[in-house]
Amino acid sequence: MSRKIEINPVTRVEGHGKVILKVSDNGKLEDARLHIIEFRGFEKFVQGRPFWEMPVLAQRLCGICPVSHHLAAAKTCDMLVGATVPVAADKIRRLMHYGQMLQSHALHFFHLCSADFLLGFDSNPALRNVIGVAMAHPELALKAIKLRKHGQEIIKATGGKKIHPTGAIPGGMNAPVKAEDRDRLGNEIATIVQWSEESVNLCLDFYQKNKPLFESFAVFDSPYMGSVGPKGELELYHGRLRGVDASGKKVFDQVPCAHYLDEIAEAVEDWSYMKFPYFRKLGYPDGCYRVGPLARFNVADSIPTPKAQQFFTVFKKLGGGKPIGGSLFYHFARLVEMLHAAEVIQKLLKDDDIQGEDLVNRGAMQQEGIGIIEAPRGTLIHHYRIDKDGLLTKVNLIVATTQNNTGMNNAVKSIATSFIKPGIEITEGILNRIEAGIRCYDPCLSCATHALGQMPLVVDIVDGAGTLLKRLTRG
Repeated sequence: MSRKIEINPVTRVEGHGKVILKVSDNGKLEDARLHIIEFRGFEKFVQGRPFWEMPVLAQRLCGICPVSHHLAAAKTCDMLVGATVPVAADKIRRLMHYGQMLQSHALHFFHLCSADFLLGFDSNPALRNVIGVAMAHPELALKAIKLRKHGQEIIKATGGKKIHPTGAIPGGMNAPVKAEDRDRLGNEIATIVQWSEESVNLCLDFYQKNKPLFESFAVFDSPYMGSVGPKGELELYHGRLRGVDASGKKVFDQVPCAHYLDEIAEAVEDWSYMKFPYFRKLGYPDGCYRVGPLARFNVADSIPTPKAQQFFTVFKKLGGGKPIGGSLFYHFARLVEMLHAAEVIQKLLKDDDIQGEDLVNRGAMQQEGIGIIEAPRGTLIHHYRIDKDGLLTKVNLIVATTQNNTGMNNAVKSIATSFIKPGIEITEGILNRIEAGIRCYDPCLSCATHALGQMPLVVDIVDGAGTLLKRLTRG
């Protein structure tokens, strides 16, 4: 016999998910899984819509990472209209994207995760949140709020709105950055860079004081994927795909977005609405890989901004030349990326091209488009097919959280196996550690709920006392 322990919902993440632990009568862990319990079906109901709606429509998937979907959709539409995006439009898009990286990383670490570090995994759950952090560390909390605010203001200046912007269109952008916005944001950015660097040092100091935790918490081998530039440098907006195995050996490299299906396939399990992407060359499930900040650092050779590069060098030394498998290192990489984003923003705000007027280009129409961008959570792939009238006939969205599906489940199992043992009381703090393992991946569960095939249906008929009378199933 065994009993079921349910963590429902998983807290301090975007979207709805639960964890189910199966524990034997003698206290031994039998199984642990992350379940995604919502279904949205964007890939299906956008069929028949005009493709040019997608930059606005696709971002309605989420209020946390709309910019990533907005730009991935725009890049996909660029291919459909056969456009080479003008230089000015490309730089404005990049500015928007790095504003998103800045605000999203600040939001995730400080608002959702920092309580576990600053207050403790076993601290009072009523205070183990952003309010508790603000009470205990008011100056740090204020800086965190202003970091995110600056990123949001960058998005508004480039896209018209802080959430669900409308700036990117097929072939370019619909408006330049206004001079007053450029001046105002330029006056703030040096402070933002400074605070970002302080944030990385905060995390690095925590690591140095808690090395055993980082080196034992949800540590496991896996392949990794991310986008790199022509010299193997980190490239978050418009790179090519590189995949490495658990030893760091390249599985593929410099793969253009149009050929992603040559390297990636998707599997389906009957217990989750998320798909399970994997490297074709490694097979399923051994080829199930991780994406996001940790993965990007594990595949990249350098970072093209000076302050972030210094910390990247520290990161590489920690791995001893091999990929780092510890899930908590996602936070360190995430904050270094936040610093990198701030440095890129600083450079772009000094570039006169962001006020240029040559913003849109068109070419020969195509029937298929693919756009890839590195969202804060990891690689985001949009793939559309259209008919002769420009109506969508097929849409496939492979989001970062989907690609981290196996990684998050492995993290849950690793932590549960470490803490749930015969004779040990299962405390709230232990369950919080399991949730913290999921939070390492900054999951956006709303974006990730796309299933292949027919959606299963279960109807339970119960009486007034709650007794099950009949169960009807489909799928």
